[in-house]
Amino acid sequence: MNILLTNDDGIYADGLWALYARFADQHSVAVIAPDRERSAVGHGITLHEPLRATIVAVNGGYTGYAVNGTPADCVKLGILEILDSKPDIVISGINPGANVGVNINYSGTVAAAKEAALYGIRAISVSIHLSAVPAQAGGHQIANYDDATRFIQKLAENVCNNGLPSGTFLNVNIPDMPWEDIAGIRISKQGIEFFTEYIEKRTDPRNRTYYWQGTDPQTSYKNSDLDGAAISRNFISITPIKCDMTDYDAIEDLKRWNISK
Repeated sequence: MNILLTNDDGIYADGLWALYARFADQHSVAVIAPDRERSAVGHGITLHEPLRATIVAVNGGYTGYAVNGTPADCVKLGILEILDSKPDIVISGINPGANVGVNINYSGTVAAAKEAALYGIRAISVSIHLSAVPAQAGGHQIANYDDATRFIQKLAENVCNNGLPSGTFLNVNIPDMPWEDIAGIRISKQGIEFFTEYIEKRTDPRNRTYYWQGTDPQTSYKNSDLDGAAISRNFISITPIKCDMTDYDAIEDLKRWNISK
């Protein structure tokens, strides 16, 4: 397979190079990723400043292109300019932290896979669900990249062998636990309920107001078919996501409205 890897955590992120190490021995792998963290930038692209792609060396000699843009920029630049031909598959991740429910709309990880799907390329966005127990002073640390990448390798082979519908990609979330402790695999729906959100208002030393956005994680789900419910119960969640956002049921309703010129 010809594989393009990208992410929203930046060219030096561990999850990106865990994927590279898994695929590079048997496949042709290109890495094109943001030059710094671009989490939660959604599907934004860069229009008002030039894009630059710089070859950088990572992890003892691995090389990739660091782009001063968004995850979607990286995919677009790779397809239209850097790569000699379209990849067979684009894999975005591995993001440390789940991308489920409404957060799919904000995720740069997911947006990169969606950008590939818009070009008719098979794509997977992959995230790993963090343990509830923080690691040392640097926050959470992923303990099970090896098991996660092994699963993604198998899934990518299935995607390339079986194909996906045009304009559809897979959003995958994997619990951060040893393979034998994972409960199984669920083909899940995207949740649409908002998490509990808040805005914290503060004042800086110059008496100017500023705000921090935050959310409380959702821990209970009524519908076991949802992506968040799956990972909360230690299942791998695979959700097929469509680029076409048209509400086809609403089309006929709108035609019956009294809308005239």
